[in-house]
Amino acid sequence: MRNLHVQSPIKNQVGGVFIPVRDIKKAKDWYCKILGVPSDGDILFEHLYLLPMNGPDVILDQMPMWGGNEPSGPPTYKTPAFMFQTDDIYASYQFMKDNEVELVTDIQSEKWFVFRDPDGNLLMVCK
Repeated sequence: MRNLHVQSPIKNQVGGVFIPVRDIKKAKDWYCKILGVPSDGDILFEHLYLLPMNGPDVILDQMPMWGGNEPSGPPTYKTPAFMFQTDDIYASYQFMKDNEVELVTDIQSEKWFVFRDPDGNLLMVCK
């Protein structure tokens, strides 16, 4: 059995999170609108877009190697893989509702809710 106390070369830090999307241009515009960030960045390698975030990178990716070339596109998140943070869960919920985002849950425990992006990915907003 290997010694688990040896210093790992892997950092205990998240550098970025990928979100699988079917149409990088549409996804870029939708996420930038929902997050209130400019959408003036470049699409890289014809399939990647780095959202301007505070904290770890969020990368929209058509994922050509991982199913993105299939007619149905890359597989979507069936459970929330990460959360977007908010200071006001009620204002965030209303904002999503006003922007016709598919809300999967109501606000739960006054702390969080789940929504679906246009590609079918389940994502979460938490206070």
